[in-house]
Amino acid sequence: MKRKVLLMGASGSGKTSMRSLIFSNNPASLTARLGATIDVEQNHVRFLGDLILNLWDLGGQDSFMDSYLTTQRTTIFSQVGVMIYVFDVESRDMEKDTEYFRDCMASLRQYSPDAAVFLLVHKMDLVREPRQPVFLKRKQELEEITAGIKVHVFGTSIYDETLYKAWSNIVHTLIPNAAILSKHLSTFAAACNAAEVILFERTTFLVIATSSGPPNLALEDGEEVVETGPLHPKRYERTSELIKAFKHSCTRVREEFRALEMELYDFTAVLDEMTRNTYVLIIVHDPTIETAALKLNIRFARKKFEELQSDSLIS
Repeated sequence: MKRKVLLMGASGSGKTSMRSLIFSNNPASLTARLGATIDVEQNHVRFLGDLILNLWDLGGQDSFMDSYLTTQRTTIFSQVGVMIYVFDVESRDMEKDTEYFRDCMASLRQYSPDAAVFLLVHKMDLVREPRQPVFLKRKQELEEITAGIKVHVFGTSIYDETLYKAWSNIVHTLIPNAAILSKHLSTFAAACNAAEVILFERTTFLVIATSSGPPNLALEDGEEVVETGPLHPKRYERTSELIKAFKHSCTRVREEFRALEMELYDFTAVLDEMTRNTYVLIIVHDPTIETAALKLNIRFARKKFEELQSDSLIS
């Protein structure tokens, strides 16, 4: 199963850096070595085993953008599943960036009217605190441009968990029947007496599903559902970021990351393989539940989740 994903935006907006972070497991400190993308760079990224993301990283120089919108228009904008348009929050020519975006949206609506659209206001780490008013102002401007079209807007940075939040939402739209995975994950959580269970994609460690139906992944009328309650709203993305950093550390000492167990005074956590393409994280607060019992439950559930994942992708 293949899905075409366009990654667009002005040159220097950070498209290739975020792709390197998400799909190549490179740390943010190494992104400065990456050069500008020339014309179109296609990559076939295997996600969840049988789902192939046909990722088109498009150079943002003016000559290339003009070509995408004229001679290459049909090729670029046909059969698109998702378009991700990246805006540098400190761009010196926002008017030109916005004009190119309008033209890209018009082309996308003509050739791929059902494509999902994600707008990333990137490099938010360069904005002085408080950052939220700057992001909200830019978000409002973009939503006014796309009035009548459902878009999802996120503020992102390669230096914190915001990038994982945005990309988890993006890939979530590409997984058929993701809600079914969440439903069965809740059943599994109940069997483990777990406070929460999170399913991650193996390579990227992006969140696929959670036992509680993650509010930060739910989209209603183009808006994120804000989480209420005692749990931290950024816990999923922060976990993704930390685990990928730990995996990178393992690689540096020539060791392979396999699993993780933590027993603290207020909770126990087990991170282990659920299927060939996923990891599962189980959080329990009951001190009488042993990690061995949680790992046994994972082993018993693997076959079922392999079947669910296969059925989801076939659908």
